[in-house]
Amino acid sequence: MATINITNLRKEFGSDGEQIVAVNDFNLTIEDGEFLVFVGPSGCGKTTTLRCIAGLEDVTEGSIEFDGEEVTHQRARERDVAMVFQNYALYPHMTVRKNIGFPLRLSTKQSTADIDDQVEQVAELLGIEPLLEQKPKELSGGQQQRVALGRAIIRDPELFLMDEPLSNLDAKLRSTMRTELQELQQELGVTTAYVTHDQTEAMAMGDRIAVLNGGELQQVGTASDVYRSPTNEFVASFIGSPSINLFSVDVKGDTLSGPGGFEYVLEDLSLVEGMDQVRVGIRPEDLYLTSDGSIPGEVTVVEEMGNENFLYANMGEVDLTARIESEIHPVEGMTVMFGFDEEDLYIFNPATKEALKTKTSDTGVDYDQYLQAGQ
Repeated sequence: MATINITNLRKEFGSDGEQIVAVNDFNLTIEDGEFLVFVGPSGCGKTTTLRCIAGLEDVTEGSIEFDGEEVTHQRARERDVAMVFQNYALYPHMTVRKNIGFPLRLSTKQSTADIDDQVEQVAELLGIEPLLEQKPKELSGGQQQRVALGRAIIRDPELFLMDEPLSNLDAKLRSTMRTELQELQQELGVTTAYVTHDQTEAMAMGDRIAVLNGGELQQVGTASDVYRSPTNEFVASFIGSPSINLFSVDVKGDTLSGPGGFEYVLEDLSLVEGMDQVRVGIRPEDLYLTSDGSIPGEVTVVEEMGNENFLYANMGEVDLTARIESEIHPVEGMTVMFGFDEEDLYIFNPATKEALKTKTSDTGVDYDQYLQAGQ
């Protein structure tokens, strides 16, 4: 296990004066035994950052340390890391047994018997003992991914690096593997950095989430931190599904006035003091249908999800999304009114996109408190 310190990391690609900055001024500490997830849109720099940590990319500026030892200019094979890729990268001519044991045969002088013992222990951990004599082409996607994980685990590294390892799996298997990966990491206790573009996957898996955009780190925190208290408009819009409703409003005294007849009287004027205009955000689950709300909307689509409905509506030129009870069925073309509570309102500076107000802090309760509250 290792603590990873990344300081002022910068990675550029290109030459002859045409430089592309893939990662810029990146600072982060991954704690010993932590499962940290890098998430962001395509091209945001998450995979490049992972490859710099692995030693597969040269660092333009900055430093990387493992447990206080600088490894910035060490080659990949000199760093005690194991990487799992999106495409599994299994050797097609080798059996599962040989694929898993290959790193030990390559880097150690252990006997064949010792390596086979370790392979069988890893296979048992992953539940693939019956597959040891089969070849990759005989396996399903989930089984191939387990073999790729086994090849990483058998090295007993200080650090696991995983680059979108579940993206080739179907939705149901992906969900199952997600849970298995979490359980495996908790059992092994190995520091893990995981890359995904799927914010739902990031929120479900990570002890903490590092949100990137445009090669820059936007925010690091728990799933609750980045969801309830985003540092800027990008994080608010990227984290959460369906996405947050965002639109611009004018500030007129204590009233927010916006598109399509939006009017809302603020209780706390300090939130917008000295501003003529702000950006506001309301998450879909925080909108509710009411007869005297602040948001008029014309219904365009209702998606029935079984346990809830997603209601899409137009507020002037702004598209809105609300999560409503499954029993409610507004029809297309109907005008409805939405309400919300001020504690659920997000406010952003329109110039800097930085958050001026996020959700009220989530105090939460633990399991015992929850049970006592229900008695």
